[in-house]
Amino acid sequence: MKTYSVNKYTKGYYNVWNNFISDAKNATFLFHRDYMEYHSDRFEDYSLLIFDEKDNLKAILPANRVGNILYSHQGLTYGGLVLEKFVKYNEVDSYFNSIFTFLKQNKFDELVYKPINIFYQINKSEEYLFSFFKKNAVLMKRELNLCIPFKDDFRISKSKLKHYRKNLKLNLEIESTGDFSTFWNEVLIPRLKEKHNTKPVHSIEEIQYLANKFPNNIFQYNVFYEGEIIAGLTIFKFKKVLKSQYGATTLLGEKLRALDFLYFKLIEKYKEEFDFFDMGTCTETNDLGYNEGLLMQKEELGCSLFNQDTYKIKL
Repeated sequence: MKTYSVNKYTKGYYNVWNNFISDAKNATFLFHRDYMEYHSDRFEDYSLLIFDEKDNLKAILPANRVGNILYSHQGLTYGGLVLEKFVKYNEVDSYFNSIFTFLKQNKFDELVYKPINIFYQINKSEEYLFSFFKKNAVLMKRELNLCIPFKDDFRISKSKLKHYRKNLKLNLEIESTGDFSTFWNEVLIPRLKEKHNTKPVHSIEEIQYLANKFPNNIFQYNVFYEGEIIAGLTIFKFKKVLKSQYGATTLLGEKLRALDFLYFKLIEKYKEEFDFFDMGTCTETNDLGYNEGLLMQKEELGCSLFNQDTYKIKL
């Protein structure tokens, strides 16, 4: 029977880690160390690497520590065990058992695990679910993740199409840019403060730093009306998935439905190149557990629903 060793990530593993995720079946650039470490001051990194008896790297787990709980991962949209493309279930189950043993030896009490959604995976599979079932994992959170499946039938509502055709007459201008400051300072920050009394997860300095680090993955699209910015979308590009990371309008942009207009243009532009357009979750702390208006808006744009789950395992 094969045995595996688990090591905590250190900077000496930087190249080994990044080389592994570049060819993994369920990784994105969010797991690159340059992305993970932009907020190292806010999260105590406790990422793990799993090696076989010949010191071959077999899996990695992006993770952070809070007391005696390991999270995968609080500083990322998702985490989960990152695997080689053609791994077998028994191997994955052994990786998890090795991780559970390692965590118990290092005085952890719980693992909180938020896996990457299946539509991001090159080789789609969910081995972890059976391993978690055997370990009596608890589903502690379920969120609605809205996503357009470009390669399946998807339907945009007649109402959205009607307003889009009207907007074509307004001469709205779309700009693709590597400068995020105009959108951040003139649209995103003021609107988040006004509507939710909050601010973006990324500061302008952080998103600009990340865009400079990942120029082929992070883009900004802005909409202008008569020379004035009225809406924008911050887009993350993955191998086969497009993701709207941030989206906001000014009051005028809301009135002119400028964000829908931009979504339409991006759908037209990317529907052949990508398989999915991830529009994120619509989670809210109310009786429903989600924002009803946001759900309807995204469904009318053609989104289907996927579950974004979070599990808890007592060690």
